[in-house]
Amino acid sequence: MRYTQFASPFGEILLAGDQSGLAHLVLLDGEASLEIGDTWQRDDAAFDMAREQVLAYLDGRRRSFSLELAPQGSDFQRQVWAALLRIPYGETRTYGELARRLGREGAARAIGAANGANPLPLLIPCHRVVAADGLGSYSGGEALKARLLALESPSA
Repeated sequence: MRYTQFASPFGEILLAGDQSGLAHLVLLDGEASLEIGDTWQRDDAAFDMAREQVLAYLDGRRRSFSLELAPQGSDFQRQVWAALLRIPYGETRTYGELARRLGREGAARAIGAANGANPLPLLIPCHRVVAADGLGSYSGGEALKARLLALESPSA
């Protein structure tokens, strides 16, 4: 596994992946963390395109990504993450709506758990899923989720 770290307007970011694609994106200044493995090698050049796209997104100059993603998870998690990729920039869905769209009525909590296990936030936009009665949780913290939603707001 190779990785890089870089500064962004939203704090320090860690990207990690291999020849299959990106496996992890961690907003290190938020509540999420990732331990760098003993065999991981820092390789900043390998992530030039990903870093450029993430920074352009966080600066409001990009709305989508064209990167090879390789998140590891269960079949259900990957199904949820694929659904997250279909939520358009600037829009949100509730956990319940996402459950219905996946044909899993009543699985809102399971959707929330899969959302929370997303290893590639921003790239797989889990911040676009909100609670029916408010913001909902986020692996990087609710303040970060609110900032990301504000970034994508039509009035931004």
